[in-house]
Amino acid sequence: MNSKFKYHILIHLIIFVWGFTGILGKLIHLDAYIIVWHRVLIAVSGLGLFLFFTKRSLRTASRMELLKLCGTGVVIALHWMTFYKAIELSTASLGILCLSTTTLHVTWLEPIVMKRRFSIFEFLMGLIVIYGIYFVSSDFGAKEIEALKYGLLSALLAATFSVFNARMSQDVQPYKMSFYELSSALVFVTIYMLFAGRMNSELFEMTTSDVLWLLFLGIVCTSVAFFISIEVVKRLGAFTFSLSVNLEPVYTILLAIFILHEDEVLGTDFYLGSGLIVLVIVLNALYKNRLAKKTKELKPLS
Repeated sequence: MNSKFKYHILIHLIIFVWGFTGILGKLIHLDAYIIVWHRVLIAVSGLGLFLFFTKRSLRTASRMELLKLCGTGVVIALHWMTFYKAIELSTASLGILCLSTTTLHVTWLEPIVMKRRFSIFEFLMGLIVIYGIYFVSSDFGAKEIEALKYGLLSALLAATFSVFNARMSQDVQPYKMSFYELSSALVFVTIYMLFAGRMNSELFEMTTSDVLWLLFLGIVCTSVAFFISIEVVKRLGAFTFSLSVNLEPVYTILLAIFILHEDEVLGTDFYLGSGLIVLVIVLNALYKNRLAKKTKELKPLS
């Protein structure tokens, strides 16, 4: 099998798995925050074992670098907590669609953090996504509107940690970033659960099905997907990988229809709005692909 073709298949397997995380919010019959606590606990445990047996160093360049990683981990924890809360209140399809607004926030965050030029095109695409969300939510009730608020906040948090991770990845090895970020996410969620009076036997009151899905979420969707993604990015480049990740909402909505039968509870407006959002995602991907080729052509020979 052609080497690059193999890694392209791996990209879509990873995106499919990530698209499944929203579905798991419905398949696991536990509170949203309990799901997040178990997810990070299992992911950190799996990652910790891997690092122990491979004897990887976890030393950071400075205390400030460690603080930045831990701070980003807290943002990741809040992202997951709000994401699964949105799904708990509504549907997996709505949760993943809200994440589509991440692009809008990246357009103003990246120029600040990465010191790059502001893109009017990306900003306009983000605004169209917002219109799509408005169209989707036109006939929502109070519960769905609350879910929408959690979902949109989750998207802002996702954009925040994505941009900061892009900046830090230039200096910090990915496995160190993941270990410290996931560990601090676990500490943050644990502290929240303690103050909320949720660190009790309820954490472990679950069915066999819940346990199996949690293991799948923590090991396959988090730890394993991370390791594979590093290898794919190394072989094919970050741009190809990030371009393909734009298909995640499509996978999630299709999975939600076939597994959760959400087509029976979601109306025509939802799918029209969803179609608009997916169209914007595709246009944005094509634009970036064209821009990347143009930049490559203009790059002077050394």
